[in-house]
Amino acid sequence: MLNNSNIKLGKWDLTDLVDDSSTKKVAELVANIKEDVKEFEDNRRILKPDLSISIFEGLVHKIENILEDLSTVNSFAHLKYAANTSSNEAAALVLQMEKLSSEVSNQILFFDLWFKKELDKNNAQRLIDSISTVYREYLRHKRLIAKYSLNESEEKIINTLEVTGLGALIKIYDRMTNNFEFTVVKKRGNKKIIKTFKNKEKLLSLVRSPKANEREYAYKALLKTYEKNSGVLGEIYQNLVTQWRDENISIRGFNSAISVRNIYNNIDDATVETLLSVCKENAHLFHDYFLEKARLISVKKLRRYDLYAPISNSNILKFTYKNAAKLVLDTFYKFDPRFGTYTERLFKENHIDSEIRNGKTGGAFCYTVSPQRTPYVLLNFDGMMRDVSTMAHEFGHAIHSIFASNKPILVSHAPLPLAETASVFGEMILNEEIYKKLNGEKKQIFLAEQIDDMYATIMRQAFFTIFEIEAHKHIVEQSVTIDNISNLYIDNLKAQFGNSIRISDDFKWEWLYIPHFYHSPFYCYAYSFGNLLVLSLYQQYREEGKSFISKYLKILSAGGSEKPETLLKDSGFDITKSSFWQQGFDLIKTKIKILKENDN
Repeated sequence: MLNNSNIKLGKWDLTDLVDDSSTKKVAELVANIKEDVKEFEDNRRILKPDLSISIFEGLVHKIENILEDLSTVNSFAHLKYAANTSSNEAAALVLQMEKLSSEVSNQILFFDLWFKKELDKNNAQRLIDSISTVYREYLRHKRLIAKYSLNESEEKIINTLEVTGLGALIKIYDRMTNNFEFTVVKKRGNKKIIKTFKNKEKLLSLVRSPKANEREYAYKALLKTYEKNSGVLGEIYQNLVTQWRDENISIRGFNSAISVRNIYNNIDDATVETLLSVCKENAHLFHDYFLEKARLISVKKLRRYDLYAPISNSNILKFTYKNAAKLVLDTFYKFDPRFGTYTERLFKENHIDSEIRNGKTGGAFCYTVSPQRTPYVLLNFDGMMRDVSTMAHEFGHAIHSIFASNKPILVSHAPLPLAETASVFGEMILNEEIYKKLNGEKKQIFLAEQIDDMYATIMRQAFFTIFEIEAHKHIVEQSVTIDNISNLYIDNLKAQFGNSIRISDDFKWEWLYIPHFYHSPFYCYAYSFGNLLVLSLYQQYREEGKSFISKYLKILSAGGSEKPETLLKDSGFDITKSSFWQQGFDLIKTKIKILKENDN
């Protein structure tokens, strides 16, 4: 079992990746990668239609070795930068590694394009049928996206320009927003009290304050800062969207902006359309909840500032970091001992950056370097219940990666729609464990917090995606201003909330602070997908008990080796049907009903 001395707030240790006590170490690793790539390029001459399966699979393994080494130095740079985005040294290292990644991609690109575009259909199928089973869906998917691939020289140009184009714009967005200062102006009588927050996470913790004025002050400070910088941030977004259209629709030939994400996720457009449609149809459930929540906090109608208000000014759960970690570990061990053992590795190897500090990337993430390495987790732990849920969420990601660690690097990552499965399930089993131990008002408070989170991770994310679809369409089809995009966002909020919440005009700027819009267009539906999927999985777990676990582990262990629709259908879930997604909303409806009954 884990020694308590391993559980403490602090920074992660990146020496498992690169011991940078010697400045020569990174240079040596880079030199080795370049040498391996140069040797791989010599294989261009042997790529013939009748290439033997043994040679073909050997080339696949050589690419994997290059990617393992490249991921090590690249991950080191990005994790170092995430720990301190104000560091010029870390930023320079990230740029260096991005250039290296672009160069390597260009140099080994010939093999990928040969298989996708040059090799005839019969010989491609011969290689797919003969290679180790684990690679077959990966290669089949490559042939599927072949029609969206360009020739080698064109792909090299795009790879090269991405570092100083798309990648540079995203980095500018990150450096700007991670170093924003937020000014909270409080009024006490005729006096104004001004407080400056240099860390966004500290500011955002106030949006869950039991005090209505603190919630309002925090949101106003956040939104005012983004409004003040809306010219630059909006310009960055419009350029990113235009580039997305120019490359993916005009040049590559995808049908729509969101199809790009769907096809690379190896999921059908129709499946995503069904998911979003069912989400829109069930928006009324959360309308009912927000009206009930207004009664619980004794106001006529919630303001958007009050969305995450606790329903009681007392009994707010607070946790030390050690207690939070112990609670998550105990829950995971109870579900399955492997879940606890895999999580302990994060602590024992010091792969967690948990403290809040200036310049550090906000939010939380799990970063998988390669199947052979224990993932890294970034948290900004502040002792609130949501921080404990976030811990379970990110540790769930790590568990997912470790279960798929017997897969090669090319197929170890789950496709995006399944990437949230273990993380959300981790939150779910934690929340249910906590709920069972509570009574009276604490039970009601916790249930409301759960429903708040379900709104945030399902409905909010679905409407984010709906907004993106509209924003991309408007930006590329007509001349729009930042105000036009912001008005689209307000319209999106009104459709999302109906008459259940009062929305002030300052929320028109909220979209500017959603990093996924910049980093990964159309990423957000994966949260809706993952959360609704987990609600159905958890229902089955409650019905079947321990016999469910083997089916669940099959999903986690598959990584990216199977198409999501196929993998889930084999386990009894048909995600192409509206009825599947509706099951998740039925569970939400039940929770809202219980909350209302407890209020009477």
